[in-house]
Amino acid sequence: MTDQVTLNINGRELTVPEGITVLDAAKSANIQIPNLCNNDELKPYGSCRLCMVEATKGKRTRMVASCIYTVVDGLEVKTDTERINNVRKLVVELLLARNPYHHTVKKLADDLGIDKSRFKIKNQGCILCGSCIRVCREVVGVSAINYNGRGHDRKVTTPFDEAPPDCIACGSCAYICPVDVIPLKEKDGIRKIWNTEFPLRKCKECGRYVAPEKQIEYICKTTNLPDSHFDTCLHCR
Repeated sequence: MTDQVTLNINGRELTVPEGITVLDAAKSANIQIPNLCNNDELKPYGSCRLCMVEATKGKRTRMVASCIYTVVDGLEVKTDTERINNVRKLVVELLLARNPYHHTVKKLADDLGIDKSRFKIKNQGCILCGSCIRVCREVVGVSAINYNGRGHDRKVTTPFDEAPPDCIACGSCAYICPVDVIPLKEKDGIRKIWNTEFPLRKCKECGRYVAPEKQIEYICKTTNLPDSHFDTCLHCR
């Protein structure tokens, strides 16, 4: 049986499994903490800093990212103080400067009462949360994309901005992107992503497209499934 710890969040005493994060503890009690880069399929990362809270342990109080801070017995947490809200507003204003039009960012701004960003609007689309990079590395296992550059010039891209040799066109990066800035298109049996075209395999029974040929090749290599396993789609098996 998993050991339990007791902590206090916003005056509520909670008993939760040892080893979980403050964010997960709050979720279990329906206590809302804004977050953007947290995903159940990915390891905790603490990139966006929207989930900052005040944590008090003993006589020490500090601000921590709740998605990567592990609960301990006797911890006291506050999720809605003036100090925390000031940090969140700053983070959202920075996000608005990079992507002022996407509904996810606009909703975060509305919830915090932000009408506009004090920073220069650049509308770069990508908010540099890193979710696409992490899903490619941690879940898919190919690391086809990564960050390039620093500061204002930092961006997510393929090696040397060229056709990615390791990409299998699975689309995980596009699906997980919270602001929908990774284009994925399919037309006439071709899936296009990262400015590269990948042929799709067609089901021999119904004609539906099954998956990109390169993804099938990768799955067969990592699972020892025969290539013929993907000659038919899920509907026809």
